[in-house]
Amino acid sequence: MNAVAEFRPAASYRALILSTLAMAICFAVWVIFSIVGVKLQKEMGFSQTAFGLLVATPILTGSLSRLLLGIWTELYGGKRVYTLLMAVVAGCAFLLPFANSYAMLIAVGLGLGLAGGSFSVGVVYVSSFFPREKQGTALGLFGMGNAGAALTSFFAPMLLAVMDWRHAANVYGSVMLATAVLFFLLAQEDPLTRARRASGAQPASLAERIAPLRNLQVWRFSIYYFLVFGGFIALTSWLPRYYMGVYKIDIAAAGMLTASFTFPTAVFRAVGGMLADRYGARRMMYISFSLSMLGLFLLSYPATHYVIEGIRGPIPFTIAPSIAERAIVLFVLGFAMALGMAAVFKHIPTYYPQHVGAVGGVVGMIGGLGGFVLPIAFGAANDLLGIWSSCFMLLFAVAAVSLLWMHFSILSINRRLHPELRTETDLPEIMNAVAAVERAKEAAKAATEAAEAAATAAAAMRRARAG
Repeated sequence: MNAVAEFRPAASYRALILSTLAMAICFAVWVIFSIVGVKLQKEMGFSQTAFGLLVATPILTGSLSRLLLGIWTELYGGKRVYTLLMAVVAGCAFLLPFANSYAMLIAVGLGLGLAGGSFSVGVVYVSSFFPREKQGTALGLFGMGNAGAALTSFFAPMLLAVMDWRHAANVYGSVMLATAVLFFLLAQEDPLTRARRASGAQPASLAERIAPLRNLQVWRFSIYYFLVFGGFIALTSWLPRYYMGVYKIDIAAAGMLTASFTFPTAVFRAVGGMLADRYGARRMMYISFSLSMLGLFLLSYPATHYVIEGIRGPIPFTIAPSIAERAIVLFVLGFAMALGMAAVFKHIPTYYPQHVGAVGGVVGMIGGLGGFVLPIAFGAANDLLGIWSSCFMLLFAVAAVSLLWMHFSILSINRRLHPELRTETDLPEIMNAVAAVERAKEAAKAATEAAEAAATAAAAMRRARAG
């Protein structure tokens, strides 16, 4: 997708504001089971693994739908696709109160999950209004729509305090439907869709749109997004249950603490976009992955009791981070994930300006699948290991793999583009030795050439005297 030929600030920021608002409401619906699911677990009595599957089910369809929704947005325009998507999700929210079994909850959850596909729609729609040098900031601001997850963490417990979960679902459906109507009335068609319709040009074929997916780089971006976005969504769904299990607090307090992770993450995504524009996306990704590993290492450590055999007898002590300490580390982790989310999507319109929908769709799809797979893995790890912090252990492993893969991929690319780097090393002694050997070779070559020249000159002089 090309950047907009003529930047019109009023129209562009109008599209940005409406898209961000729409995504915030969609994300609030997308993670509804993170709070309502706790009530459903008590009502129906299913296991931790079943709870993980329930909160992950909407994430599945939200992830798988992203590629298709991104392509549809390029074909039919963001206004139409966004409006239709929100109307369908609102209908699913109104169906939720009629689910009276676990299987029905899963079925409705699949429909609610389409709300997560709003991200791909918005990326295509918003990026088409902004020139390339402003897209990192614009997409970072649009990414603040992730705050919708924090809205559910904050307000859903309040709703459940005054009404049944079925009535709360109807409230969600009503807000979603109102947002769809508002977007349809106020949003404009994106400039590229308008230009294509005015010229009568045919859109690119499906084969042309998905051609970049053959590049390994696209799938590397997807794995990075699996960590920063998939981990964010997974923790948003899982943290209320985590806080309630570890610290024995009620659902309202657990929701507030979860919001202290999700809301700043959404806000900092805009900061991440601006930093990626200024300092480069690669640098931001290094910072993101390194901070994530540090935070996840600290969070992985469970409350532990030790007994040391001292000189005067056993010395017992305990390492047990308080709830405030956990929340502070999670705040820093959210900041790191926000930087990573913005940096990944800064790359896409830069490397693939003609294929933002397809590439952004597949990256968002894999990232969203992290939000589906990880809660199930969290629940299974809890059932298997019986350690609440096992969720952070799993994420630490994903962060380590992502950082190492990115680093060695960058080294490989640099060495391919600059073959002289293959002999470089950070050890000055070796570098000096290599340089000395090279200088000796050059000196020996020069001496050999000089000797040959002298021999040639002597032979010439002998021939001259003989003549």
